[in-house]
Amino acid sequence: MNILVINSGSSSIKYQLIQMPTEKVICSGMVERIGIADSQIHYKTENNSISETLFIENHKIGLEKITNFLLDEKVGVISSKHDIRAVGHRVVHGGSTFSKTTIIDSEVKAKIKELFSLAPLHNPPNYEGIEVASELFDTAIQIAVFDTAFHQTMPTEAYKYAIPNKYLEEEQIRSYGFHGTSHKYVSEKAIEMLGKENSKIITIHLGNGCSMTAIKDGKSIETSLGFGPMNGLIMGTRSGDVDQSVIFYLVEKLGIPLEKVNTILQKESGMYGLTGFSDLRDIEANAENGNEECKLALEMNAYRIKKYIGSYAAIMNGLDAIVFTAGIGENSDVIRKLVCTDMEFMGIELNQELNSIRSKENRNINTENSKVSILVIPTNEEIEIAKQSYELIES
Repeated sequence: MNILVINSGSSSIKYQLIQMPTEKVICSGMVERIGIADSQIHYKTENNSISETLFIENHKIGLEKITNFLLDEKVGVISSKHDIRAVGHRVVHGGSTFSKTTIIDSEVKAKIKELFSLAPLHNPPNYEGIEVASELFDTAIQIAVFDTAFHQTMPTEAYKYAIPNKYLEEEQIRSYGFHGTSHKYVSEKAIEMLGKENSKIITIHLGNGCSMTAIKDGKSIETSLGFGPMNGLIMGTRSGDVDQSVIFYLVEKLGIPLEKVNTILQKESGMYGLTGFSDLRDIEANAENGNEECKLALEMNAYRIKKYIGSYAAIMNGLDAIVFTAGIGENSDVIRKLVCTDMEFMGIELNQELNSIRSKENRNINTENSKVSILVIPTNEEIEIAKQSYELIES
């Protein structure tokens, strides 16, 4: 069964065509800078790797270009659109409505539209991807996999905010969590590596967006992102945790419009606000060359992660493993070292030699004496989406 996985962003489309149940990636690629003059499309198969720069006006044209590559006589991998049995879509916010992977119909689409206000940067392009794919692959089953679904197992004391009850009951204001597809994927791999179903794991997803999840016996019981994808860890341009009083001060004392405050916290803060760089590779390079702001930003980043490790170990009453994943988690030995330094009291001991090795394989980087396993597991949200889509169709 061929499943096309689509992850539509505001100006991009990531895609993979995956053969299930073997999980073989037949082709993969990305459309970047949609709506900008120098848009790019990338297409990669076992035998071909193609990149083109051209103007791609909108998501529909982007998906049409992808379809043309898939069907191309020379580099294509399918002979007909009907060769695709299902299209799996990443949808960031499922609210309280969606706790599992769902076949998309008109009712589901209407509900996703209702949730636009909860994820204004993510759900609208996710929805557009669904609309366009439904038109282009009209015989395929359209399936939604929600980033928030994995966190629906959180207990009430974890997801409820200490604000008047009516805001949860009437407006569904609560912690939802994000990156659930990634946390689910890497935690299942970690359980396999540990050989232990009844486990206490902390997954640390570090990319431009960052989050951590406490996973007990395979279920999410707490996570750092909440009602929206802005709190918790320090991110590329997002502030992470900030005292709410700061917002009122910026608005009431400094006279900054609320919309501008939102922009500051979402797009001008985090590592970018601290250093002037949003790419961690630039920050690490400048820190190595003596830039004190970059050094401090890295230390603050690791400090915040440590705080969450301590609190999550407390609520689980123990810890078997921590898992680093996503672009930064998988590739930054600097961040991993900063996080794991002076953590021996918790049984976390990093093997510096193993930590410095670059690899795309799942691996342990702890010492033999470490009581807690330190794992690096590359995430693969596309495989997880294909897997969940396949299981839904076959059930």
